[in-house]
Amino acid sequence: MKLVLKILLSVLASAVVLFFGFIVLFFVAFTGKDPFYQMLVVIGAVVVCLFIVMQIWGLFKPKIRWIALGAAFAAVLLSVAAFEIYKSYDNSFEELNEQGVDLSLYAPFREDTLAASLNEPSTLKIADNPPRIDGATALYPLYSAFARAVYPEAADPWDIDDKNAGGGVTSAKEADGIVACTNTRGAYSRLIDGAADIIFVAGPSEEQLQMAKEANVELKFTPIGREAFVFFVNANNPVDALSTTDIQGIYSGKIKNWKELGGKSSRIRAFQRPENSGSQTALTKFMGDIPLMTPPKKDVAGGMGEIVESVSSYKNYDNAIGYSFLFFATQMVNDNKIKLLAINGVAPTRENVANATYPYAAEFYAVTAGTKNPDVEKFIEWILSNQGQYLVDKTGYTPLAGHGKNP
Repeated sequence: MKLVLKILLSVLASAVVLFFGFIVLFFVAFTGKDPFYQMLVVIGAVVVCLFIVMQIWGLFKPKIRWIALGAAFAAVLLSVAAFEIYKSYDNSFEELNEQGVDLSLYAPFREDTLAASLNEPSTLKIADNPPRIDGATALYPLYSAFARAVYPEAADPWDIDDKNAGGGVTSAKEADGIVACTNTRGAYSRLIDGAADIIFVAGPSEEQLQMAKEANVELKFTPIGREAFVFFVNANNPVDALSTTDIQGIYSGKIKNWKELGGKSSRIRAFQRPENSGSQTALTKFMGDIPLMTPPKKDVAGGMGEIVESVSSYKNYDNAIGYSFLFFATQMVNDNKIKLLAINGVAPTRENVANATYPYAAEFYAVTAGTKNPDVEKFIEWILSNQGQYLVDKTGYTPLAGHGKNP
């Protein structure tokens, strides 16, 4: 009878502890706690169950049981402390954000705008119904300069909307949405949906081309300038240059340690961007037929497979490598804690983009999709004129050959 009672008490006590443990686990998960804490709840419930069972059955001496229970919970507390210290250390690194710039600084009609200006009146002025424009974050200073030169000055101040059509990314726009910045993916989506007349972006991904095809929309690409796709590392990393094969080895997962590339013995942390972002599409093209490795979630700068909903960042770890575009990395962010890598012995400079010696420079585009706005073609023609190409050059990009030096 006593044996049966002990068995029943053990089962009942364990069931009660595990039930309340489940309730606690549910609330921990519901509040978005790190999986580490969820694991601790499970461990804690198991430890309490074992202690109760040992008490019921009289296993070991009472003193030993209490010492074991205390040691178990001390270990849990030490684990929590260690985890929090690690998180604080991890979060202490400075970040280089792909959208981590104040776009309002480049707004077309603010008095102290950083957007470039012409030295003479524009040969084109659009007084009414200017084309709705959107584009990549890195190109916003450029098409803002276009709008500044050609569009009528806004009657109301230009403001910042954190929940614009781009799905929660920082966006600069006029009250009626004539000029927006919803990043590359958001811009392609808005153009295909008819919410924008012109977007300023790098070349599309296969998925974006498929989106246009399914919507029965024909995209028209007009090159308006050139830009370098660049890779960067922490300024303290001794590696200054890599070959194409080296970088493909890193992003395919075959090269895992900087020691293999002449650096310190340290695991390479290769950050990536979300699919269909301009820089991720550029990386995919850079890799050619070599498959990209699937990175850990923490090594993806933003969400995958959807319009970017949060700020995308590259943390400035000394074992990290990331990528962006030359103007963004050197002018919009201008972070002296990173350095750009030479590729195949050629540094990513504007001069090397212009003379075509840097191997990974490509055209960027004004893209349209059959808009009915009558001023779109005139606007694009003006962008290709000396005045438009002068703004490409003055902003910090490389104009098309033979243009841009004389406004």
